[in-house]
Amino acid sequence: MASAHTEPTQPSSPTPISGAFPAGRVRIVLVGTQHPGNIGSAARAIRTMGFSRLVLVVPERFPHPEATALAAGAAGVLETAVVTATLAEAVADCRLVLGCTARSRRIALEELHPRQAAGRALAVAEAGGEVAVVFGRERTGLENEELQLCHAAVHIPSDPDYGSLNLAAAVQVLAYELRNQAIGHVISGGEPARQQAPEAGGGVRDPGREPPATHAELEGFFSQLADTLDAIDFHKGRTPAAAMRKFRRLFLRADLDARDVRLLRGLLADARRMADIAEGRVPPPRRD
Repeated sequence: MASAHTEPTQPSSPTPISGAFPAGRVRIVLVGTQHPGNIGSAARAIRTMGFSRLVLVVPERFPHPEATALAAGAAGVLETAVVTATLAEAVADCRLVLGCTARSRRIALEELHPRQAAGRALAVAEAGGEVAVVFGRERTGLENEELQLCHAAVHIPSDPDYGSLNLAAAVQVLAYELRNQAIGHVISGGEPARQQAPEAGGGVRDPGREPPATHAELEGFFSQLADTLDAIDFHKGRTPAAAMRKFRRLFLRADLDARDVRLLRGLLADARRMADIAEGRVPPPRRD
């Protein structure tokens, strides 16, 4: 590989892909990156495809001279990179979170080809939603708890006999597919590929509905659901984690909007209150 100083210098501020595709609504999230060179190479990878938003979740070494060297002219991406303490914080305002993973795990998520994932990201971004494409650690990838925060998993169909992709190479594949979708969108006449973002279940979202629930709103609901299930002894000795995985899949398919979440949380609050009354933890309401 040529050293960074021999590469042609590129402008640090990316040019928009097109007037129609909102590249600014797509962020690349790297979780627990161990090698600073991979951060720089990933910055270069997304910059060449017209993207600029990079979020780093607890990187081991950043900022770092090696990251700057391997960014090769994409220093602007590194300068504006956001560092967060948790993945939940990094994607809190997102409408769609795609987790890139190399192998099947116990977390049952819808599995998407990179091209499918890019198409879904395009639809959500065009509808005004924030999109995150998440990559895990170099050696171990994303943990199960992190995959639970994702709406779908993305698998790059590499050679099964040697499927180990460098982190920056994986980022390049997804960034290319995103750009490819945008270019196809422009070639087709500049009209949106889909007039509305698809619902999780495959339908089309009613434009009269409230805005989709944010990732943070959904996670608040899931946390309250887990607490309520414990309070009403729903599990009865079964593993709570398995039940929550199923509930997550169910509610993510439902494509809840903000009003849906408020209604469900009100229901959970009442269920928790009745459970507390039944257990004598709080007195029953007075009936005058």
